[in-house]
Amino acid sequence: MREFSLPALYEVPTDGNLTDLIRRNAAQHPDVAVMSRKVAGVWTDVTATQFLTEVRDTARGLIASGIQPGERVALMSRTRYEWVLLDFAIWSAGAVTVPVYETSSPEQVQWILGDSGAAAVVVESAANAESVTAVRDGLPGLRHLWEIDRGAVGDLVAAGAAVSDESLDRRMVSAKADDPATIVYTSGTTGRPKGCVLTHRSFFAECGNIVERLKPLFRTGECSVLLFLPAAHVFGRLVEVASVMAPIKLGCVPDIKNLTDELASFRPTLILGVPRVFEKVYNSARAKAQADGKGRIFDRAADTAIAYSRALGTPEGPSVGLKVKHKVFDKLVFGKLRAVLGGRGEYAISGGAPLGERLGHFFRGIGFTVLEGYGLTESCAATAFNPWDRQKIGTVGQPLPGSVVRIADDGEVLLHGEHLFTGYWKNEAATAEALADGWFHTGDIGTLDEDGYLAITGRKKEIIVTAGGKNVAPAVIEDRIRAHALVAECMVVGDGRPFVGALLTLDEEFLSRWAEENGKPAGSTAVSLREDPELLAEVQRAVDDGNAAVSKAESVRKFRILATQFTEEAGHITPSLKLKRNVVAKDFADEVESIYRG
Repeated sequence: MREFSLPALYEVPTDGNLTDLIRRNAAQHPDVAVMSRKVAGVWTDVTATQFLTEVRDTARGLIASGIQPGERVALMSRTRYEWVLLDFAIWSAGAVTVPVYETSSPEQVQWILGDSGAAAVVVESAANAESVTAVRDGLPGLRHLWEIDRGAVGDLVAAGAAVSDESLDRRMVSAKADDPATIVYTSGTTGRPKGCVLTHRSFFAECGNIVERLKPLFRTGECSVLLFLPAAHVFGRLVEVASVMAPIKLGCVPDIKNLTDELASFRPTLILGVPRVFEKVYNSARAKAQADGKGRIFDRAADTAIAYSRALGTPEGPSVGLKVKHKVFDKLVFGKLRAVLGGRGEYAISGGAPLGERLGHFFRGIGFTVLEGYGLTESCAATAFNPWDRQKIGTVGQPLPGSVVRIADDGEVLLHGEHLFTGYWKNEAATAEALADGWFHTGDIGTLDEDGYLAITGRKKEIIVTAGGKNVAPAVIEDRIRAHALVAECMVVGDGRPFVGALLTLDEEFLSRWAEENGKPAGSTAVSLREDPELLAEVQRAVDDGNAAVSKAESVRKFRILATQFTEEAGHITPSLKLKRNVVAKDFADEVESIYRG
């Protein structure tokens, strides 16, 4: 199939903006908890009425400080309650939010603030403030710098005390559906980040249709979601706006180091994450079972869950014997795994990278269905996702209702719909190229099945052509190899080479566990173990699993374990964890050469 579309389930208001949602919530659900925030370490609910009041009071401060309709206000912070509060306050002042990753370097901060023409920036910490201050001389248009940790919200509330309700009300309705809501800068895997202009219409079309299509996941007064993705990323923003649109209770976590504890205390009904989160849950549970001498039981339970999920997709369904085994393992294993995820959830939405068919079946088999989706910054996050009632594991689902997915002659995925960005900020050439012929050219390669389910097989610009002329899409095998507990990152190489190779980094947490279980010296590291025969054999098993998903010509013949990690600080990955392949290839050129020597 070359093209597929679904009718819209939500009508975008022609003259509205996203602040309509918080006014509606306060009017229709005044006492319903729409937010929850940590106060002295305890989750404390915020009702729709309270949230509207806090947003309005903060927006008054922005207006009193001279922020004009349409001006850009940057927001540089980890994911926390104040992020959401300030985002809606900026919109309530008629302004445009420009997210900045709190891990950004001063050079990146200068580019985003300068390119967007930001009039003000709200940062989280003193360290963030220092990054801005270091480049402020090069930002003549930047008039204000506020810091959350030093009372930015309180200062804005105090500054706006004299702004009348009438003045604020005029500002809150000043932006229309086709006006910019935000400028989200792409991660920049190649070259400088480009600013994607997303309108209020983009978010209405995106979130409205998702909430309608996934209605059982967004029940007001019953459902809740814990946001631990970066709010600066468009996927995190989708979570924020969709939660407010439903509305369901939203909690924010700035640090995922203690994610298991946060899930246990917040107990969300819905989780939105990236595949690495779900891989970690699986690998941690398996490692713990092995450490407790229950590894064989866990593996049998996992095989049962996968078989049960696969059987759900057949006309006859699971056999009686399989149902019995599943019920036994539900008591022994599956219930404990669901408890790790908070104990109340039945669904998760995953994006950012492929989850992998086996892991998808595993989670559905334990009673926690992970619905895969696909999208880009330019598509306001999800442009396709699996419906809750008709999931096809191994695909990223059907198009967002009201949009169209087309497969070009060369296999590129093309998009059309109200949710798309309107262009790149101040970059007409890049906009014209991306939106040629009225379609957004994603740069991704994919296929559509007879039911309109999309599968992504790679990136056009990442296709490797070996010396033998074989075209290799690296994503498929990389994702399979990376699913192994020991592997942190994998980058396939081989452009112009006689065969395909791979650079691998090791997951430090699981490496230490593996070293202890296999009698290696205490304190062993990737540096000391990367030539260890037993470790190489274990990693080879991960590579063999990856090779099973591709043809012989596409398979990894040789690999090198690196002594270090791919880090954002070193420029190897973006804040959204995408590999900067050109940087990795340059920095580890000697390691690549070693694959092809001898």
